[in-house]
Amino acid sequence: MRSQKTRELVLFGALTAVVFVAQVLMGFLPNLELVTLLLLLYTVMFGRKVFFIIYVFVLLEGFFYGFGLWWINYLYVWSVQALITLIFRKQDSVVFWSILSGFYGITFGALCAIPYFFMGGASSAFAYWVSGVAYDIPHCIGNVLLCLLLYRPLRQLLEQAVKGIGVSP
Repeated sequence: MRSQKTRELVLFGALTAVVFVAQVLMGFLPNLELVTLLLLLYTVMFGRKVFFIIYVFVLLEGFFYGFGLWWINYLYVWSVQALITLIFRKQDSVVFWSILSGFYGITFGALCAIPYFFMGGASSAFAYWVSGVAYDIPHCIGNVLLCLLLYRPLRQLLEQAVKGIGVSP
């Protein structure tokens, strides 16, 4: 039993490192990222255990970039994605996941506007959201394309890795 937990902990640490490194390496590209796809895959594979990966990833981002208002957004926006993914976890269509990824990309700014609602009211949140729509559109398109291209190969790679180290999803 302990060996299984240790392998799982090591695997989740490695997967957290993968998502963090992917985010940092692609950070210079405006709203083209692998985080959405990777967290989607991790959620499909590991269910609720993905929250360990999400919160360690967000903590690493805070240490790397600094803890600002954006960081508070990340505490819940990735959890929202995971919760939605959990609802549809049994879905196996790449097109479905690509559309959901695109939807997540286009709504990312709206999700990030929530703290502005509490700080400055509806007009503040709306202004924040509208000012970022030009970034949400390429985020949507990028998520769809990356998911269409990489969902199957990354899922197979993840399944092989999990099987190879003896962790049950």
